[in-house]
Amino acid sequence: MLPSVVVQSKRGGKQVLSNGANEVREWLRNQKIRNQQSHPSLEEQRQRLAAMGSLPVDPTLRVTRTVEGGVAGEWIEPVGSRTHRVWLYLHGGAYASGGPDSHRALASRLALTSGSRIRVADYRLAPEHRFPAAVEDSIRAYVALLEKGISPQSIVVGGDSAGGGLTVALLVSLRDQRIPLPKAMVLLSPWTDLAATGSSLVNRRDRDPWLDASGIAAAGRLYLGSADPKNPLASPLYADLRGLCPALIHVGDDEVLLEDSVRLAQRLQEARVPVTIKVFPGMWHVFHAFFAKVPEANAAIEEIGQWVQQRVPDVMP
Repeated sequence: MLPSVVVQSKRGGKQVLSNGANEVREWLRNQKIRNQQSHPSLEEQRQRLAAMGSLPVDPTLRVTRTVEGGVAGEWIEPVGSRTHRVWLYLHGGAYASGGPDSHRALASRLALTSGSRIRVADYRLAPEHRFPAAVEDSIRAYVALLEKGISPQSIVVGGDSAGGGLTVALLVSLRDQRIPLPKAMVLLSPWTDLAATGSSLVNRRDRDPWLDASGIAAAGRLYLGSADPKNPLASPLYADLRGLCPALIHVGDDEVLLEDSVRLAQRLQEARVPVTIKVFPGMWHVFHAFFAKVPEANAAIEEIGQWVQQRVPDVMP
């Protein structure tokens, strides 16, 4: 039997969400309407995303800015912990925004639940640095971990949205360059098809409280420039996925990028890569980032932490 598990949410019936989830959905929907009317600049979008990570960091964690392998970023580490488990986190933001500031809160929560030291890579952004700059930086960030003496068997690589797609592109690149792969990957609402062909861009258009389906293709072009949107290192949905490490995928049932996750899981399964996908009813794109207000998000992060601890050993190099 193929060692892959696909877990889908139940269809039909009304999903009962927590008060926090309903409040955040309404806030996101209002933000979406305002953005459609005002068309914020890229700099405004970057500032808004950066503000999302401004929650106080748990006092049991230490945050250290570093440059390793020529890639800036920061380490988020449990104070006094001797864990050898390391998570290379690749942030979302459509390849054009985001960084350690925007994802510090989410990465900190993942560090606590997974018992990991997390390295958030501050890869170069478009349009100043178009494809394949993000892929090149992610490779350098990963190789820098190996050069520090960290065992690939104790490394998990993962990220959200564009960072989820970038995670898969990184693993494909590592495999092709015969660089040892990490033990596992975690993908939160990964953006894997910059050609924008998923059916959920149509059938989830009105249900998605956050993402505007009409802007997905344009966001891809901002990163790609003249590159082919089906280039496998830009859209890993079209890559040869054989030989990659086990994957956990979380995605919201109400997001326009739902099919980017579902089709990726199917492709991984066809490539005989162990994959678990969970589709969360009533949830939106990277709902995990709202864990402070949404109990469903906090529970999902706890599940991720348990999955990582079960599959990525805390071993000496």
